[in-house]
Amino acid sequence: MPEPIRVRGSVVVPDAELVWRFSRSSGPGGQHVNTSDTQVELRYDLAASEALPEVWKQRALERLAGRLVDGRVLVVRASEHRSQWRNREVAAARLASLLGEATAPPPKARRATKPSRGMVERRLSNKRHRSELKQGRRSPRGGE
Repeated sequence: MPEPIRVRGSVVVPDAELVWRFSRSSGPGGQHVNTSDTQVELRYDLAASEALPEVWKQRALERLAGRLVDGRVLVVRASEHRSQWRNREVAAARLASLLGEATAPPPKARRATKPSRGMVERRLSNKRHRSELKQGRRSPRGGE
């Protein structure tokens, strides 16, 4: 692959840690499909990787636990395109995206705040206005 798989910032997954497998793909392509290995399977041993900082690795192992094979290997498949090269690019992009999301820091905790007095007054005023509107629609004889 000409482009290295960039996780986030300057962290890059080295090619030595990736295992590529190719097989015949289903889908469009006519006779070409029966003779060429265009489906791509990219395997990345997340638990044994030395490219990721330890904190990121633990975070990714937790977040991707449902996707990991044997609790350690991340597998990405691509077979949308008729060419192996394009499927390789798609698989690499998916792996980069998955790792980028999985290693992202958790969002900051929300601090509870009190609504402003003006906001409370506007809400109550709006409620009164709605109530008056609906009362004005009622029939004068009590809903017959």
